[in-house]
Amino acid sequence: MRILSVDLGDVRTGLALSDQTEMLASPLCVITEYNKDKLLIRICDIVKKYNVQLIVVGHPKNMDGTRGQSAQKCAEFAQLLHEHSNIQTILWDERCTTMSAHVFMNSTDTRGKKRKNNIDAAAASIILQDYLDFRRNTL
Repeated sequence: MRILSVDLGDVRTGLALSDQTEMLASPLCVITEYNKDKLLIRICDIVKKYNVQLIVVGHPKNMDGTRGQSAQKCAEFAQLLHEHSNIQTILWDERCTTMSAHVFMNSTDTRGKKRKNNIDAAAASIILQDYLDFRRNTL
């Protein structure tokens, strides 16, 4: 089954996709879009193109586990994505994933514009890999 992860941002949204065996997450792309309706359409097109059967949306909880404004926006977007795609959509705790993506980019010496263009897809990949590992070990 193909699983798509979404790292929602105000301007840039990172996407990552699992392989068919659900073992490996890979960065897919970054969508630069301010308009959430247009973003929904673009993600739904990707869902169809890759025959995605599950969507994981990063849920940026506060470090103490509470939900702030960003987490609420992501939950609302996940619900809209489910309604538009008719695909099961779940929220997944994404605390520290962007920080992990920065560490990864540092280790690969990715800098400047290339880093800015890829950091969100890398974060989406980390979210998805974390979910895949959890799924493999508990389901």
